[in-house]
Amino acid sequence: MSATKARQVLDLVRGQEVDRAHEVLRATPREGARVVAKVLESAVSNARNNEGLDPDELYVSACYADEGVTVKRFRPRARGRATRVRKRTCHITVIVSVLPEDRLARRRSRQAASSTALRSRRVAASRREEAAEAAAHEADEEAYEDLEAEEFEQTDLAEGGLETEDETAEAELAEDEEAEAEAGPEAESDAELEAESGAELEAAPAAEDAVAADTEETEEEEEAEEPAAAAPAKGRRRVGRSRKAAKAEAPPAQDDEAGDDTEDAGDGAEESD
Repeated sequence: MSATKARQVLDLVRGQEVDRAHEVLRATPREGARVVAKVLESAVSNARNNEGLDPDELYVSACYADEGVTVKRFRPRARGRATRVRKRTCHITVIVSVLPEDRLARRRSRQAASSTALRSRRVAASRREEAAEAAAHEADEEAYEDLEAEEFEQTDLAEGGLETEDETAEAELAEDEEAEAEAGPEAESDAELEAESGAELEAAPAAEDAVAADTEETEEEEEAEEPAAAAPAKGRRRVGRSRKAAKAEAPPAQDDEAGDDTEDAGDGAEESD
């Protein structure tokens, strides 16, 4: 790789913090970015291991690319000729240093602000979750209390209804007993009359059924007699129809005879002439 191509990549990370320089190199679509990233990682490792520096407080203080050895090669061309190929190399140098006090203070304040903001966001999120859980818990407790109150009310109503039913039944029984005690023999006579009337009412449907059966029998007998009376009438109707047909056929025969007489009379007249 030529020094010119390496310098184009080094210009992007010069003066940047180490973290920012790594981000820029990862996003650069050039072949030299991969090589420069390796050199930068090597410089940071040397500073951490040899000098004991914190990688978060380092930045790229200087970086440059010097020309190296140019390897000369030849490429065959047309008509037996050859052209020279120069394979250039370079020396890449990256120097990292500790950030100045002002930049370091700004970095620390920025990190603290970001950490506090992150912490505050986490706290706010946790508080929102706790508030939501508390509200849900309160709603569940209220719903449970409402259900318990409804169940108690239903049980109280059921018990009260049973008590009122028992009381009303007892009151009715007491009233019936008092009425029977006051009525005495009159109630017994009324009961006998009611029993007799009930027996009469039970006997009435049986009598009605017997009368209905008699009427049905008479109707059946009448229906059986009707066909026998209708048969002679049909025979008479047929005889009458045959006589009418004979009378209808008779007049045309008389007309023919009259016609023959007229023809004979005409013939006689002609003979006389």
